[in-house]
Amino acid sequence: MLQMPRRTAKENLHTKVCQTCNRPFTWRKKWARDWDSVKYCSNRCRAGRSRASAGGVEGDRGP
Repeated sequence: MLQMPRRTAKENLHTKVCQTCNRPFTWRKKWARDWDSVKYCSNRCRAGRSRASAGGVEGDRGP
């Protein structure tokens, strides 16, 4: 009888820390080809990177 290969347990996956929100995120299959270049946990964090690096407070536009 042929056995299927076992999958990697979630706790054994590679992790990184998001550069925008500083939260840990784990490896995903869709990132397999370019895991070394992945910096953000989501599209929202990737889009918000300029706001976070600007150092200003959101909504602080003055009168």
